[in-house]
Amino acid sequence: MLDGQKVFKAPGESIFIPLGSQHRAWNETEKDVLFIEVQTGTYFWEDDIVRLSDDYKRS
Repeated sequence: MLDGQKVFKAPGESIFIPLGSQHRAWNETEKDVLFIEVQTGTYFWEDDIVRLSDDYKRS
């Protein structure tokens, strides 16, 4: 999901998530899915993340 819209990608495809966009990834298939996240810019810490919901109970 990217800013409220479902986005489907085929194997090998990528997506650019703009700064400040609301996003969530999940798998709607029976097959295993591997996500590789690549972060760009100059700041790489996670203290600026705002979690709207979290299935894993992270703070």
